[in-house]
Amino acid sequence: MNLRRLTAVIVKELRQLRRDRLTFAMIVGIPLLQLVLFGYAINMDVRGIDAAVLDQANTARSREVVAEIGSSQILNLRYQLSNPQQMDSLLRQGKISAALVIPRDFEARLERQGNTPQGRLPLQLIVDGSDQSVQASARQLASYPLPGWASRQGVELVNFYNPERLAALNTVPGLIGVILTMTMVLFTAIALVRERERGNMEMLITTPLSPWELTLGKVLPFVGIGLIQVTVILLTGRLLFEVPIRGSLLELYGASLLFIVASLALGVFISTLARTQFQAMQIAFFTFLPQILLSGFMFPFAGMPKAAQWIAELLPLTHFLRLARGIMLRSAGLIDLWPEILALLVFTVLMLSVAVTRVSKHLD
Repeated sequence: MNLRRLTAVIVKELRQLRRDRLTFAMIVGIPLLQLVLFGYAINMDVRGIDAAVLDQANTARSREVVAEIGSSQILNLRYQLSNPQQMDSLLRQGKISAALVIPRDFEARLERQGNTPQGRLPLQLIVDGSDQSVQASARQLASYPLPGWASRQGVELVNFYNPERLAALNTVPGLIGVILTMTMVLFTAIALVRERERGNMEMLITTPLSPWELTLGKVLPFVGIGLIQVTVILLTGRLLFEVPIRGSLLELYGASLLFIVASLALGVFISTLARTQFQAMQIAFFTFLPQILLSGFMFPFAGMPKAAQWIAELLPLTHFLRLARGIMLRSAGLIDLWPEILALLVFTVLMLSVAVTRVSKHLD
């Protein structure tokens, strides 16, 4: 072991890292990103769940209850409803995650519960059971004491779409998006960079192919791979965990196809930034973290600060999770979830346009 030779190799590697600005940025950027996300954006104490009120009693005491529950800040009572059909529609579309229902016989139930523990509870809290974080937060209100009645439970918790509170029903639809994100982005970015490293891109440049034809020709074969992955996940989820598909299977595949194209567009864009396959892997990993942590797959979306939610709205996985859970668990249609479709379309068009522009520069 020669210390001088060893030192020379170490110095060489450090100088090479210094010249490789992208790798140096990853060394600093990944830990900083994780610290910011986990320390600032991730919050398990969910507050401000979007909710509606269906006050069928409309009495002074019912309005007092609504005001007190609203002041708890667990629910953000955005909508005042007049009939149960409105509640069903808002839940199916994902515009609310909970609904506080005060029945017409609220006063009578309240009196009966005041005298005896028997009988139905005065209030109902309808919860979107497709999101486990919402279920956990809603349970805080299940034992909420009504005004002037602090010793008894007053809220009956009803789980829509997942009455048995099965974790798989929440996890499997999300895993479709997570797996597609990791494979489609990574496969595309590495494949395109590998072509450039091997010199195949230079041969393609000599052909009459336009930048759009070259980009789409490289991307479209991965669409079939993505659809095969969706099929495998759906079959496995059905056979092993009995995860249902309550909505249209065709619409679910349509949403998955759009998300696959969006992920491939991101992969193409990454390939225009990276010079080597290793750099492509680094950048792809850098995009995985915010998508998985901020999309609502691992941590509750409603518990994040507004700034983190705004960032999450720019990420394709956030919108696909809402699509997958809405179609599979809430029987929602693509028309009900049109804002998520629009967001994915805008992301895909913008990302592909930027990527093709950068490919044109490389061809020039």
